[in-house]
Amino acid sequence: MKKGMLAILFIAGLVVYGGYDYYSKSAMDTGKAVEAGDLETGTQKGQLAPDFVLNDLKGNPVHLSDLEGKTVLVNFWATWCPPCRVEMPHMQKFYEDYTAKDVVIVGVNLTHTEEKRDKIQTFVDDQQLTFPIVMDLDGSVTQQYQVVAYPTTYLLDARGVIREKFRGAINYEIMKDAVSKLR
Repeated sequence: MKKGMLAILFIAGLVVYGGYDYYSKSAMDTGKAVEAGDLETGTQKGQLAPDFVLNDLKGNPVHLSDLEGKTVLVNFWATWCPPCRVEMPHMQKFYEDYTAKDVVIVGVNLTHTEEKRDKIQTFVDDQQLTFPIVMDLDGSVTQQYQVVAYPTTYLLDARGVIREKFRGAINYEIMKDAVSKLR
């Protein structure tokens, strides 16, 4: 049984890496200073991240565009996803350490894939997550961001431009290194 699970996790990791490798090579990143208004909106590096409005767990709307001026990690995750569960303590620690440095994490829960919505709040409480968690009820934002692997995290600079896209779980050091390259 354990060998079967390990094999499945290994294959899943290969699929995630293959997708990451494929999309990262096709991503655009010119490195030129360009005004955000001059950029095409899209989901590739160097493009302006698509705006969205999703409700948090209390029903309050959260607009991505309201976070302009801050560095933002947009993390797509689900409670049933083992790599997402492993990643969450790293996200929380990073949020605690970097929120004073104008870095925000927005956790976009893949609510349309959850078995029961009440599991989301239970998970957030158990993990003691304090960063904003929003719910993608119908999967429209997940589809808009072309999320094909869970978790997926987009790193946006203060202008809302995508600077990195990570498919699969990332840890504190990866977040720290990626954000430090923006400063």
